Amino acid sequence: MAKLSILIFILAIIIASIHAVPFNFNKLNNRDGDGKIITVVSEDEFCGFLPKTAGQDIGSSEDDAVTFCRNIPTANAPGAQQYPPGFILSAHFYKDDANGFVQVTGRLDNSIYVDPSDGGGQYDIKAPGGASCFGFSRFVSLVEPNNGLYCIRCCNDKKNCPMGKSTDGCEAVIPGDYS
Repeated sequence: MAKLSILIFILAIIIASIHAVPFNFNKLNNRDGDGKIITVVSEDEFCGFLPKTAGQDIGSSEDDAVTFCRNIPTANAPGAQQYPPGFILSAHFYKDDANGFVQVTGRLDNSIYVDPSDGGGQYDIKAPGGASCFGFSRFVSLVEPNNGLYCIRCCNDKKNCPMGKSTDGCEAVIPGDYS
Protein backbone atom coordinates (compact mmCIF):
# COMPACT_ATOMS: atom_id res chain seq x y z
CA MET A 1 0.00 0.00 0.00
CA ALA A 2 2.87 2.40 0.80
CA LYS A 3 4.42 1.70 -2.61
CA LEU A 4 1.13 2.56 -4.32
CA SER A 5 0.91 5.85 -2.37
CA ILE A 6 4.46 6.76 -3.38
CA LEU A 7 3.71 5.87 -7.01
CA ILE A 8 0.55 8.02 -7.01
CA PHE A 9 2.49 10.90 -5.41
CA ILE A 10 5.24 10.71 -8.07
CA LEU A 11 2.65 10.52 -10.85
CA ALA A 12 0.88 13.59 -9.42
CA ILE A 13 4.17 15.53 -9.44
CA ILE A 14 4.84 14.58 -13.06
CA ILE A 15 1.35 15.61 -14.18
CA ALA A 16 1.55 18.88 -12.24
CA SER A 17 4.92 19.75 -13.78
CA ILE A 18 3.58 19.15 -17.29
CA HIS A 19 0.63 21.48 -16.73
CA ALA A 20 2.40 24.06 -14.59
CA VAL A 21 2.58 27.66 -15.72
CA PRO A 22 6.23 28.38 -16.41
CA PHE A 23 7.90 30.88 -14.13
CA ASN A 24 8.67 34.14 -15.90
CA PHE A 25 12.28 34.87 -15.01
CA ASN A 26 12.00 38.23 -16.78
CA LYS A 27 9.76 39.44 -13.94
CA LEU A 28 12.77 39.34 -11.63
CA ASN A 29 13.93 42.93 -11.31
CA ASN A 30 11.08 43.87 -13.67
CA ARG A 31 12.98 42.84 -16.83
CA ASP A 32 9.89 42.37 -18.99
CA GLY A 33 10.59 45.34 -21.23
CA ASP A 34 7.76 47.53 -19.99
CA GLY A 35 9.91 50.65 -19.74
CA LYS A 36 9.94 50.78 -15.93
CA ILE A 37 13.60 49.93 -15.25
CA ILE A 38 16.27 52.56 -14.89
CA THR A 39 20.01 52.00 -14.56
CA VAL A 40 23.18 53.89 -13.67
CA VAL A 41 26.39 52.31 -14.96
CA SER A 42 28.49 55.24 -16.17
CA GLU A 43 28.32 58.77 -17.60
CA ASP A 44 27.39 57.24 -20.93
CA GLU A 45 25.13 54.42 -19.74
CA PHE A 46 22.29 55.60 -17.55
CA CYS A 47 18.53 55.78 -17.74
CA GLY A 48 15.94 57.80 -15.86
CA PHE A 49 12.26 58.65 -16.05
CA LEU A 50 10.48 61.38 -17.98
CA PRO A 51 6.83 61.97 -18.83
CA LYS A 52 5.60 59.80 -21.66
CA THR A 53 4.35 62.90 -23.47
CA ALA A 54 6.53 65.87 -24.40
CA GLY A 55 5.59 69.02 -22.50
CA GLN A 56 3.80 67.16 -19.68
CA ASP A 57 4.92 68.39 -16.28
CA ILE A 58 7.04 66.10 -14.14
CA GLY A 59 4.70 66.02 -11.13
CA SER A 60 1.67 64.85 -13.10
CA SER A 61 3.73 62.14 -14.81
CA GLU A 62 5.06 60.50 -11.67
CA ASP A 63 2.57 57.62 -11.89
CA ASP A 64 2.99 56.81 -15.57
CA ALA A 65 6.46 57.99 -16.58
CA VAL A 66 8.62 55.96 -18.94
CA THR A 67 12.32 55.17 -19.09
CA PHE A 68 14.68 57.22 -21.23
CA CYS A 69 18.39 56.37 -21.64
CA ARG A 70 21.41 58.34 -22.71
CA ASN A 71 22.41 55.60 -25.11
CA ILE A 72 20.36 52.64 -26.21
CA PRO A 73 20.14 49.79 -26.42
CA THR A 74 21.13 48.91 -22.90
CA ALA A 75 20.48 45.40 -21.63
CA ASN A 76 19.67 46.77 -18.17
CA ALA A 77 16.60 48.74 -19.32
CA PRO A 78 14.54 46.81 -21.86
CA GLY A 79 11.78 48.83 -23.48
CA ALA A 80 13.50 52.15 -22.83
CA GLN A 81 13.55 55.09 -25.22
CA GLN A 82 16.51 57.33 -25.95
CA TYR A 83 16.62 60.82 -24.44
CA PRO A 84 15.88 63.38 -27.15
CA PRO A 85 19.07 64.60 -28.88
CA GLY A 86 20.66 67.44 -26.93
CA PHE A 87 18.47 66.93 -23.84
CA ILE A 88 21.35 65.79 -21.59
CA LEU A 89 23.95 68.57 -21.45
CA SER A 90 26.26 67.06 -18.83
CA ALA A 91 26.55 63.82 -16.88
CA HIS A 92 28.72 63.20 -13.84
CA PHE A 93 28.91 59.61 -12.61
CA TYR A 94 29.85 58.76 -9.03
CA LYS A 95 30.12 55.35 -7.36
CA ASP A 96 30.40 55.01 -3.58
CA ASP A 97 31.36 51.41 -2.80
CA ALA A 98 31.55 52.06 0.94
CA ASN A 99 27.94 53.23 1.09
CA GLY A 100 26.68 51.04 -1.75
CA PHE A 101 25.26 53.50 -4.26
CA VAL A 102 25.78 54.85 -7.75
CA GLN A 103 24.55 58.13 -9.11
CA VAL A 104 24.58 60.45 -12.06
CA THR A 105 23.98 64.19 -11.80
CA GLY A 106 23.99 66.94 -14.35
CA ARG A 107 22.32 69.52 -16.48
CA LEU A 108 19.56 69.22 -19.05
CA ASP A 109 18.36 71.47 -21.84
CA ASN A 110 14.95 72.59 -20.62
CA SER A 111 13.96 73.78 -24.09
CA ILE A 112 13.79 70.15 -25.25
CA TYR A 113 10.90 67.82 -24.36
CA VAL A 114 10.01 69.38 -20.96
CA ASP A 115 8.21 72.59 -19.97
CA PRO A 116 11.03 74.98 -18.93
CA SER A 117 8.82 76.59 -16.27
CA ASP A 118 8.00 73.26 -14.59
CA GLY A 119 9.31 73.09 -10.99
CA GLY A 120 9.92 69.37 -11.42
CA GLY A 121 9.25 66.30 -9.35
CA GLN A 122 10.55 63.01 -8.05
CA TYR A 123 10.46 59.44 -9.34
CA ASP A 124 11.26 56.56 -6.97
CA ILE A 125 10.35 52.97 -6.11
CA LYS A 126 6.73 54.07 -5.44
CA ALA A 127 6.10 56.07 -8.60
CA PRO A 128 5.83 55.12 -11.33
CA GLY A 129 4.30 51.84 -10.20
CA GLY A 130 6.52 48.83 -10.76
CA ALA A 131 9.65 50.95 -11.23
CA SER A 132 13.07 49.65 -10.27
CA CYS A 133 16.75 50.37 -10.72
CA PHE A 134 18.66 47.49 -12.22
CA GLY A 135 20.81 45.73 -9.60
CA PHE A 136 19.51 47.78 -6.67
CA SER A 137 16.49 47.63 -4.39
CA ARG A 138 15.88 51.40 -4.24
CA PHE A 139 16.31 54.56 -6.25
CA VAL A 140 15.44 58.22 -6.20
CA SER A 141 15.46 60.52 -9.20
CA LEU A 142 14.52 64.15 -9.64
CA VAL A 143 14.03 66.19 -12.79
CA GLU A 144 13.95 69.99 -12.41
CA PRO A 145 13.26 71.64 -15.76
CA ASN A 146 13.07 75.16 -14.28
CA ASN A 147 16.62 74.77 -12.89
CA GLY A 148 17.91 72.67 -15.79
CA LEU A 149 18.98 69.87 -13.40
CA TYR A 150 18.48 66.12 -13.12
CA CYS A 151 19.78 63.54 -10.68
CA ILE A 152 19.50 59.76 -10.25
CA ARG A 153 20.78 57.62 -7.39
CA CYS A 154 20.40 53.83 -7.08
CA CYS A 155 21.12 52.12 -3.76
CA ASN A 156 20.16 49.30 -1.42
CA ASP A 157 19.98 51.27 1.81
CA LYS A 158 17.06 53.60 2.56
CA LYS A 159 19.33 56.25 4.09
CA ASN A 160 21.22 56.62 0.81
CA CYS A 161 18.09 57.15 -1.30
CA PRO A 162 16.06 59.74 0.62
CA MET A 163 12.52 59.76 -0.74
CA GLY A 164 9.86 62.29 0.11
CA LYS A 165 12.17 65.27 -0.17
CA SER A 166 11.41 66.24 -3.75
CA THR A 167 10.79 69.88 -2.88
CA ASP A 168 14.38 70.11 -1.58
CA GLY A 169 15.72 69.62 -5.10
CA CYS A 170 18.54 67.64 -6.66
CA GLU A 171 21.43 69.42 -4.99
CA ALA A 172 20.03 68.68 -1.51
CA VAL A 173 18.70 65.18 -2.10
CA ILE A 174 21.63 63.91 -4.21
CA PRO A 175 24.75 66.03 -3.66
CA GLY A 176 27.05 65.92 -6.66
CA ASP A 177 28.50 67.74 -9.64
CA TYR A 178 25.89 69.79 -11.49
CA SER A 179 28.24 71.65 -13.81
